[in-house]
Amino acid sequence: MIKKIVLVLLFVTTNILAQGDIRIFSVANDAKSDLPIAIEKQLEKDGFTISANTEMNKPFQIQFKQSDYEVFYLLTAYHTELSETLIKKHPDAGIFLPMGVGIYQAKGDDSLHVSILTATAQTKILGLKTVEPILLEIEKAMIASLKKAMPKATVTISEDNALPAEGPLVSRYEMEVDADDWEDDREELQMTIEDGFKPMGFVMSSYLEYNYILTKEETVDSPFDFYDTYSICKLKVIYNVAKTRPEAAAFAPCTLMVYKKKGDDKIVLGFPGVYNWMSSARVVDKNAKAALMKAQTDFEQILREATE
Repeated sequence: MIKKIVLVLLFVTTNILAQGDIRIFSVANDAKSDLPIAIEKQLEKDGFTISANTEMNKPFQIQFKQSDYEVFYLLTAYHTELSETLIKKHPDAGIFLPMGVGIYQAKGDDSLHVSILTATAQTKILGLKTVEPILLEIEKAMIASLKKAMPKATVTISEDNALPAEGPLVSRYEMEVDADDWEDDREELQMTIEDGFKPMGFVMSSYLEYNYILTKEETVDSPFDFYDTYSICKLKVIYNVAKTRPEAAAFAPCTLMVYKKKGDDKIVLGFPGVYNWMSSARVVDKNAKAALMKAQTDFEQILREATE
């Protein structure tokens, strides 16, 4: 029986950044090339697990009857080894398990671009005071892999510092449960969350039962009773934001973490808020912001209903 739900909104007051939050790779490319698939394969070779690599132009054409892009992929991945160490040290880092990699090329653009969050941006979102070394290691591995896939690419950091955040960078919920009798609560929570996605226009691109990986297929111990992540996107958000800030694809899909530590009497849920998109990617377009805020409100509603 669920006892209580506590919503914790994490606002970050530290200013650890000296430049933009998004790293962008740009390389001359024939839009008909298989570079998005080559990037996926290179990441796999270099120690990353690919959760999804979703082509977005077809959905754009179906729902909106047009696209501004010749190429638009949302790739999600996590470092197979380093992520285990990261999650054990910082359980809330599951909001980057997997993390987003935006791959896009606009019509009329001779170059393909790839966007990822910097380690300092991820540190800021997690509310840490200093840059986490494991995040730096993962970033280093990601950069090296992308350079192999695109050896002639130029690499830049998104312009200027991030805009001031207009809301919480992470929305985090703590739901009280019995420390030893939580299985039914987890099952009910999971079912209600998943049932809430489609009516609100969300698509689940991937689901990861990460504790199964931490336990090496239930052969070793883990600090968690369970650890699940959902990669969620809303097509209207991606479409509208991409009109002016395609690099924000580094935030898509959004990852919802749901976990319980062994011995704890609470289930933790959390996801990075859309305020990250508006801050880090400097989204100011009226339609894009409206789509983002609607997604934030809808996601919060799903979690509130799931935990009542």
